[in-house]
Amino acid sequence: MSADGPVAAVDCGTNSTRLLVTDGPGRTRQRLMTITRLGEGVGRTGRLQPEAIDRTLEALRGYRKVLDDHAVTDLRASATSAARDAANRDDFLDGAEAVLGTRPELLSGAEEARLSFAGAVADLDPADGPFLVVDIGGGSTEFAVGGREATGALSIDVGCVRMTELYLHHDPPTPTELSQLLSVVRSHLDDVARELPEASTAPCLVGLAGTVTTVAAVELGLAAYDPERIHHFPLTRAAAEDVFRTLATEPRAARIHNPGLEEARADVIVAGAAILVAVLRYFDADACLVSEADILDGLAAGLLGGR
Repeated sequence: MSADGPVAAVDCGTNSTRLLVTDGPGRTRQRLMTITRLGEGVGRTGRLQPEAIDRTLEALRGYRKVLDDHAVTDLRASATSAARDAANRDDFLDGAEAVLGTRPELLSGAEEARLSFAGAVADLDPADGPFLVVDIGGGSTEFAVGGREATGALSIDVGCVRMTELYLHHDPPTPTELSQLLSVVRSHLDDVARELPEASTAPCLVGLAGTVTTVAAVELGLAAYDPERIHHFPLTRAAAEDVFRTLATEPRAARIHNPGLEEARADVIVAGAAILVAVLRYFDADACLVSEADILDGLAAGLLGGR
Protein backbone atom coordinates (compact mmCIF):
# COMPACT_ATOMS: atom_id res chain seq x y z
CA MET A 1 0.00 0.00 0.00
CA SER A 2 1.26 3.47 -0.81
CA ALA A 3 1.83 6.00 1.94
CA ASP A 4 -1.38 7.79 1.03
CA GLY A 5 -3.49 4.67 0.51
CA PRO A 6 -6.74 3.91 2.31
CA VAL A 7 -6.99 2.80 5.93
CA ALA A 8 -9.90 1.06 7.59
CA ALA A 9 -11.50 0.65 10.99
CA VAL A 10 -13.89 -2.04 12.19
CA ASP A 11 -15.93 -1.79 15.38
CA CYS A 12 -17.59 -4.91 16.80
CA GLY A 13 -20.24 -3.53 19.12
CA THR A 14 -23.01 -5.05 21.19
CA ASN A 15 -25.74 -4.33 18.64
CA SER A 16 -23.95 -3.57 15.37
CA THR A 17 -20.74 -4.28 13.50
CA ARG A 18 -19.42 -1.39 11.46
CA LEU A 19 -16.73 -0.59 8.91
CA LEU A 20 -15.07 2.63 7.74
CA VAL A 21 -12.70 2.83 4.78
CA THR A 22 -11.11 6.25 4.40
CA ASP A 23 -8.27 8.18 2.80
CA GLY A 24 -8.32 10.74 5.59
CA PRO A 25 -10.60 13.28 7.29
CA GLY A 26 -13.51 14.13 5.03
CA ARG A 27 -12.47 11.52 2.46
CA THR A 28 -14.63 8.53 3.29
CA ARG A 29 -14.62 5.77 0.71
CA GLN A 30 -17.19 3.52 2.38
CA ARG A 31 -19.05 3.31 5.69
CA LEU A 32 -21.09 0.20 6.44
CA MET A 33 -23.23 -0.99 9.35
CA THR A 34 -24.78 -4.41 9.99
CA ILE A 35 -27.03 -5.26 12.94
CA THR A 36 -25.42 -8.42 14.33
CA ARG A 37 -26.50 -8.28 18.01
CA LEU A 38 -23.22 -9.76 19.27
CA GLY A 39 -24.29 -8.95 22.82
CA GLU A 40 -27.56 -10.86 22.71
CA GLY A 41 -28.06 -12.48 26.12
CA VAL A 42 -24.68 -11.42 27.52
CA GLY A 43 -26.30 -9.47 30.33
CA ARG A 44 -28.17 -12.60 31.40
CA THR A 45 -25.57 -15.32 30.82
CA GLY A 46 -22.21 -13.54 30.90
CA ARG A 47 -21.33 -15.32 27.65
CA LEU A 48 -21.48 -14.63 23.92
CA GLN A 49 -23.99 -16.93 22.27
CA PRO A 50 -22.70 -19.13 19.40
CA GLU A 51 -25.37 -17.78 17.05
CA ALA A 52 -24.38 -14.20 17.84
CA ILE A 53 -20.71 -14.96 17.19
CA ASP A 54 -21.63 -16.61 13.89
CA ARG A 55 -23.73 -13.61 12.79
CA THR A 56 -20.91 -11.21 13.55
CA LEU A 57 -18.23 -13.30 11.87
CA GLU A 58 -20.43 -13.54 8.78
CA ALA A 59 -20.62 -9.74 8.66
CA LEU A 60 -16.85 -9.54 9.06
CA ARG A 61 -16.39 -11.91 6.11
CA GLY A 62 -18.37 -9.48 3.99
CA TYR A 63 -16.25 -6.61 5.29
CA ARG A 64 -13.08 -8.55 4.48
CA LYS A 65 -14.14 -8.53 0.83
CA VAL A 66 -14.69 -4.76 0.98
CA LEU A 67 -11.23 -4.32 2.50
CA ASP A 68 -9.73 -6.37 -0.32
CA ASP A 69 -11.69 -4.45 -2.96
CA HIS A 70 -10.21 -1.18 -1.65
CA ALA A 71 -6.73 -2.72 -1.30
CA VAL A 72 -6.66 -1.84 2.41
CA THR A 73 -3.77 -3.30 4.34
CA ASP A 74 -3.72 -0.85 7.30
CA LEU A 75 -6.59 -1.90 9.54
CA ARG A 76 -7.54 -1.29 13.15
CA ALA A 77 -10.38 -3.23 14.76
CA SER A 78 -12.04 -2.94 18.16
CA ALA A 79 -14.43 -4.86 20.37
CA THR A 80 -16.40 -3.11 23.08
CA SER A 81 -19.07 -3.72 25.71
CA ALA A 82 -20.34 -7.20 24.79
CA ALA A 83 -16.83 -8.63 24.50
CA ARG A 84 -15.73 -6.83 27.69
CA ASP A 85 -18.54 -8.51 29.62
CA ALA A 86 -18.26 -12.03 28.14
CA ALA A 87 -16.25 -14.81 29.76
CA ASN A 88 -15.80 -16.50 26.38
CA ARG A 89 -14.72 -13.35 24.49
CA ASP A 90 -11.73 -15.18 23.00
CA ASP A 91 -14.09 -17.45 21.06
CA PHE A 92 -15.12 -14.36 19.13
CA LEU A 93 -11.78 -12.55 19.08
CA ASP A 94 -10.01 -15.63 17.71
CA GLY A 95 -12.59 -15.98 14.94
CA ALA A 96 -12.49 -12.27 14.10
CA GLU A 97 -8.71 -12.34 13.87
CA ALA A 98 -8.87 -15.31 11.50
CA VAL A 99 -11.27 -13.41 9.23
CA LEU A 100 -9.72 -9.94 9.36
CA GLY A 101 -6.06 -10.80 9.81
CA THR A 102 -6.05 -8.34 12.71
CA ARG A 103 -7.18 -9.11 16.26
CA PRO A 104 -9.79 -6.65 17.54
CA GLU A 105 -8.53 -4.57 20.43
CA LEU A 106 -10.61 -5.12 23.56
CA LEU A 107 -11.22 -1.53 24.55
CA SER A 108 -11.97 -0.36 28.05
CA GLY A 109 -14.97 1.89 28.44
CA ALA A 110 -12.74 4.94 28.91
CA GLU A 111 -10.69 4.09 25.82
CA GLU A 112 -13.88 3.69 23.82
CA ALA A 113 -15.14 7.07 25.05
CA ARG A 114 -11.90 8.86 24.13
CA LEU A 115 -11.79 7.35 20.64
CA SER A 116 -15.42 8.30 20.04
CA PHE A 117 -14.67 11.83 21.23
CA ALA A 118 -11.67 12.12 18.91
CA GLY A 119 -13.74 11.02 15.93
CA ALA A 120 -16.71 13.26 16.73
CA VAL A 121 -14.93 16.56 17.39
CA ALA A 122 -12.36 16.38 14.58
CA ASP A 123 -14.56 18.44 12.23
CA LEU A 124 -16.12 20.71 14.87
CA ASP A 125 -15.07 24.28 15.64
CA PRO A 126 -13.29 24.28 19.03
CA ALA A 127 -14.89 27.68 19.69
CA ASP A 128 -18.23 25.87 20.01
CA GLY A 129 -16.89 23.71 22.83
CA PRO A 130 -16.21 22.37 25.32
CA PHE A 131 -18.13 19.36 24.06
CA LEU A 132 -19.95 16.61 25.90
CA VAL A 133 -19.82 13.61 23.54
CA VAL A 134 -22.34 10.85 24.26
CA ASP A 135 -22.05 7.50 22.46
CA ILE A 136 -25.15 5.37 23.10
CA GLY A 137 -24.27 1.77 22.33
CA GLY A 138 -25.92 -1.59 22.72
CA GLY A 139 -24.33 -2.57 26.00
CA SER A 140 -22.92 0.67 27.35
CA THR A 141 -22.96 4.43 26.90
CA GLU A 142 -19.75 6.42 26.82
CA PHE A 143 -19.29 10.02 27.91
CA ALA A 144 -16.30 12.22 27.17
CA VAL A 145 -15.85 15.93 27.74
CA GLY A 146 -13.27 18.42 26.49
CA GLY A 147 -12.27 20.81 23.72
CA ARG A 148 -9.80 19.63 21.09
CA GLU A 149 -9.03 16.61 23.28
CA ALA A 150 -11.00 14.77 25.93
CA THR A 151 -10.13 15.83 29.45
CA GLY A 152 -12.38 13.23 31.04
CA ALA A 153 -14.08 10.01 29.99
CA LEU A 154 -16.48 7.51 31.56
CA SER A 155 -18.49 4.48 30.48
CA ILE A 156 -21.71 3.35 32.13
CA ASP A 157 -23.42 -0.03 31.74
CA VAL A 158 -26.49 1.41 30.04
CA GLY A 159 -27.20 0.51 26.41
CA CYS A 160 -30.18 -0.16 24.14
CA VAL A 161 -29.75 -3.96 24.07
CA ARG A 162 -28.90 -4.28 27.77
CA MET A 163 -31.82 -2.08 28.89
CA THR A 164 -34.28 -3.81 26.55
CA GLU A 165 -33.36 -7.25 27.85
CA LEU A 166 -33.45 -6.13 31.49
CA TYR A 167 -36.53 -3.90 31.60
CA LEU A 168 -38.75 -3.94 28.50
CA HIS A 169 -40.71 -7.20 28.43
CA HIS A 170 -43.97 -6.14 26.77
CA ASP A 171 -44.82 -4.96 23.27
CA PRO A 172 -45.24 -2.06 23.50
CA PRO A 173 -43.50 -1.50 26.84
CA THR A 174 -45.73 -0.68 29.79
CA PRO A 175 -45.51 2.75 31.46
CA THR A 176 -44.09 1.03 34.56
CA GLU A 177 -41.32 -0.58 32.52
CA LEU A 178 -40.42 2.72 30.88
CA SER A 179 -40.46 4.54 34.20
CA GLN A 180 -38.18 1.96 35.76
CA LEU A 181 -35.76 2.12 32.82
CA LEU A 182 -35.60 5.91 32.97
CA SER A 183 -35.01 5.79 36.71
CA VAL A 184 -32.10 3.38 36.28
CA VAL A 185 -30.54 5.56 33.60
CA ARG A 186 -30.86 8.65 35.83
CA SER A 187 -29.06 6.86 38.65
CA HIS A 188 -26.16 6.08 36.31
CA LEU A 189 -26.11 9.68 35.11
CA ASP A 190 -25.55 10.73 38.72
CA ASP A 191 -22.22 8.89 38.41
CA VAL A 192 -21.40 10.78 35.23
CA ALA A 193 -22.14 14.14 36.85
CA ARG A 194 -20.00 13.23 39.84
CA GLU A 195 -17.03 11.83 37.87
CA LEU A 196 -17.19 14.37 35.02
CA PRO A 197 -18.38 17.65 36.59
CA GLU A 198 -17.59 19.52 33.34
CA ALA A 199 -20.38 17.52 31.66
CA SER A 200 -23.02 19.65 33.37
CA THR A 201 -21.66 22.91 31.94
CA ALA A 202 -20.46 21.88 28.47
CA PRO A 203 -22.32 24.13 25.99
CA CYS A 204 -22.51 21.57 23.17
CA LEU A 205 -23.83 18.02 23.52
CA VAL A 206 -22.83 15.75 20.63
CA GLY A 207 -24.65 12.43 20.14
CA LEU A 208 -23.21 9.41 18.34
CA ALA A 209 -24.11 5.93 17.15
CA GLY A 210 -27.17 4.13 15.84
CA THR A 211 -29.74 5.16 18.43
CA VAL A 212 -29.03 8.86 17.97
CA THR A 213 -28.82 8.76 14.17
CA THR A 214 -32.01 6.67 14.04
CA VAL A 215 -33.98 9.10 16.20
CA ALA A 216 -32.75 11.89 13.91
CA ALA A 217 -33.74 9.90 10.81
CA VAL A 218 -37.23 9.27 12.22
CA GLU A 219 -37.60 12.97 13.09
CA LEU A 220 -36.58 13.86 9.54
CA GLY A 221 -38.84 11.14 8.09
CA LEU A 222 -36.08 9.73 5.90
CA ALA A 223 -37.41 6.93 3.71
CA ALA A 224 -33.80 6.22 2.73
CA TYR A 225 -30.94 6.88 5.13
CA ASP A 226 -29.00 10.00 4.14
CA PRO A 227 -25.78 10.53 6.12
CA GLU A 228 -25.33 14.03 4.72
CA ARG A 229 -28.66 15.11 6.21
CA ILE A 230 -27.95 13.31 9.50
CA HIS A 231 -24.40 14.60 10.10
CA HIS A 232 -24.53 17.69 12.33
CA PHE A 233 -28.34 17.73 12.35
CA PRO A 234 -29.47 19.66 15.46
CA LEU A 235 -31.91 17.27 17.13
CA THR A 236 -33.90 19.31 19.64
CA ARG A 237 -34.92 17.86 22.96
CA ALA A 238 -38.56 18.45 22.06
CA ALA A 239 -38.13 16.44 18.84
CA ALA A 240 -36.33 13.61 20.66
CA GLU A 241 -39.12 13.50 23.25
CA ASP A 242 -41.73 13.36 20.49
CA VAL A 243 -39.98 10.50 18.66
CA PHE A 244 -39.57 8.64 21.96
CA ARG A 245 -43.29 8.95 22.79
CA THR A 246 -44.26 7.77 19.32
CA LEU A 247 -41.98 4.73 19.27
CA ALA A 248 -42.65 3.75 22.89
CA THR A 249 -46.41 3.63 22.47
CA GLU A 250 -46.44 1.57 19.27
CA PRO A 251 -46.12 -2.22 19.07
CA ARG A 252 -43.18 -3.40 17.01
CA ALA A 253 -45.45 -4.31 14.07
CA ALA A 254 -46.48 -0.66 13.77
CA ARG A 255 -43.16 0.82 14.85
CA ILE A 256 -41.29 -0.63 11.88
CA HIS A 257 -43.33 1.54 9.50
CA ASN A 258 -41.78 4.78 10.80
CA PRO A 259 -39.58 6.20 8.01
CA GLY A 260 -36.00 6.28 9.22
CA LEU A 261 -36.23 3.21 11.45
CA GLU A 262 -34.38 0.11 10.30
CA GLU A 263 -36.49 -2.96 11.05
CA ALA A 264 -33.58 -4.80 12.70
CA ARG A 265 -33.30 -2.00 15.24
CA ALA A 266 -37.02 -1.79 16.02
CA ASP A 267 -36.91 -4.02 19.09
CA VAL A 268 -34.21 -1.98 20.89
CA ILE A 269 -34.87 1.57 19.68
CA VAL A 270 -37.33 2.37 22.48
CA ALA A 271 -34.69 1.72 25.14
CA GLY A 272 -32.14 3.65 23.11
CA ALA A 273 -34.46 6.63 22.69
CA ALA A 274 -35.21 6.51 26.41
CA ILE A 275 -31.49 6.76 27.18
CA LEU A 276 -31.12 9.70 24.81
CA VAL A 277 -34.08 11.52 26.32
CA ALA A 278 -32.81 10.83 29.84
CA VAL A 279 -29.43 12.35 28.95
CA LEU A 280 -31.02 15.45 27.40
CA ARG A 281 -33.25 15.90 30.45
CA TYR A 282 -30.51 15.27 33.00
CA PHE A 283 -28.05 17.74 31.50
CA ASP A 284 -30.84 20.20 30.59
CA ALA A 285 -29.70 20.29 26.98
CA ASP A 286 -31.90 22.06 24.46
CA ALA A 287 -30.54 19.97 21.61
CA CYS A 288 -28.12 17.27 20.58
CA LEU A 289 -25.76 17.77 17.63
CA VAL A 290 -25.97 14.46 15.75
CA SER A 291 -22.66 13.13 14.41
CA GLU A 292 -21.94 10.48 11.82
CA ALA A 293 -18.29 10.65 12.87
CA ASP A 294 -17.59 8.38 15.82
CA ILE A 295 -15.26 5.70 17.18
CA LEU A 296 -14.51 4.45 13.66
CA ASP A 297 -13.09 7.86 12.77
CA GLY A 298 -11.10 7.88 16.00
CA LEU A 299 -9.64 4.47 15.23
CA ALA A 300 -8.79 5.50 11.66
CA ALA A 301 -7.20 8.74 12.83
CA GLY A 302 -4.75 6.70 14.87
CA LEU A 303 -3.64 4.91 11.73
CA LEU A 304 -3.42 8.07 9.64
CA GLY A 305 -1.49 9.89 12.34
CA GLY A 306 1.08 7.12 12.42
CA ARG A 307 2.22 7.82 8.84
